Amino acid sequence: MDTAVDLTARNFPSAEEEAQVSVPPPLYDGPESSYRLAFTDTEFLLQPELRPVRMQLELLKPEMVQQAQGVRSTVVIFGSARIPPREVAESRLADARAAADEAAVRRAETQLSMSRFYEEARRFAALVTERSRRMARPIYVCTGGGPGIMEAGNRGAHETGGKSIGLNIVLPHEQQPNAYITPELCFRFHYFALRKMHFLMRSVALVAFPGGFGTLDELFEAMTLMQTGKCRRRPILMFGREFWTRLINFELLIETGMISAGDEKLFRFVETAEEAWSVLAEDYGLDDDEVGNDGDPAGL
Repeated sequence: MDTAVDLTARNFPSAEEEAQVSVPPPLYDGPESSYRLAFTDTEFLLQPELRPVRMQLELLKPEMVQQAQGVRSTVVIFGSARIPPREVAESRLADARAAADEAAVRRAETQLSMSRFYEEARRFAALVTERSRRMARPIYVCTGGGPGIMEAGNRGAHETGGKSIGLNIVLPHEQQPNAYITPELCFRFHYFALRKMHFLMRSVALVAFPGGFGTLDELFEAMTLMQTGKCRRRPILMFGREFWTRLINFELLIETGMISAGDEKLFRFVETAEEAWSVLAEDYGLDDDEVGNDGDPAGL
C-alpha cells in the first residue's frame, strides 16, 4: 500500500543532516584539505575576514534562544564583580583582625559596608521575579553573569524559583559564570558591543549598583543612547545616592553645559529593593488594579 507523501516534507536536506553525513574521503581528510563544509570548519570561521559572520552569530544565538524560552522583558542589573555577600565580607574582616593587619582590616571594613548592595541586589531580583510571575509576560532578571552584584541578581531570581539570564564575556583572566544563572539562558560573548546590545534589546529598566569601569561603561552607553534618542527611554535606577554623587558631579556637568538641564532626569536614585520596585510599578502600572485582563501591564 502506498504511503501518502507529507506535504510539508523538506525539499532539500538540512545543514545539520549534511554535516552529519559529510565524511571526507581518505585522500581529503587531512588538516591541509579544504574539503570540509564551510559551516563545520572552525579554522575557517575564526579567520579575521569572517569577523562579520561571527558578530552576526553572536547577535543571533542569544536572540533566538531567548525567543524560544519566552523571554521578552528584562530588568538588567549592572554592578561590581568585587562586592561580596555579607557573610563573605564578615569572614574576611574576621581573618584580617585575627592577622592584626591594619591595611587588610580597613579594606575588609569597606567591603563589609559595600556588601549591603549585594543584599539589596539579591532582594530586588527576588522582588522582580516574584511580583511579575503572574503576568502574561514576566520580567526576567538579566546580569553580566559574573560574581558580585551580578551573582546577587541571578541568586535572588533563583532563590525565588525563577529563571534569569547571564551575559558572560571572555576576559584575559577567565571569569566563570556564577552558579545561579538558568543554564539555558547562560551566554558567552567575545564582543563587548554585542553583549551591551543584548543588555538593552529586551530591557524595560536598567538598575545600576556601585561599580567600576565596566559598570560605568554600561551605564553611560545606555544614558547616551536615551539622551540622543537612539533608543526609547526607560527607567534607569541607581542604587546608593551617596556613592554615585561622590563619583560623578552631575551638577558640574549641567553648570558647564556638558549636559542639558533635564538630562539628569534620565535616572533616579534609590536606596532599597522596595523603593526600586515601586518606581517600576508606578512607571509601568504594575499595581494590582492596573493590570489588564491578560495579567500583562500595558507597555510590557
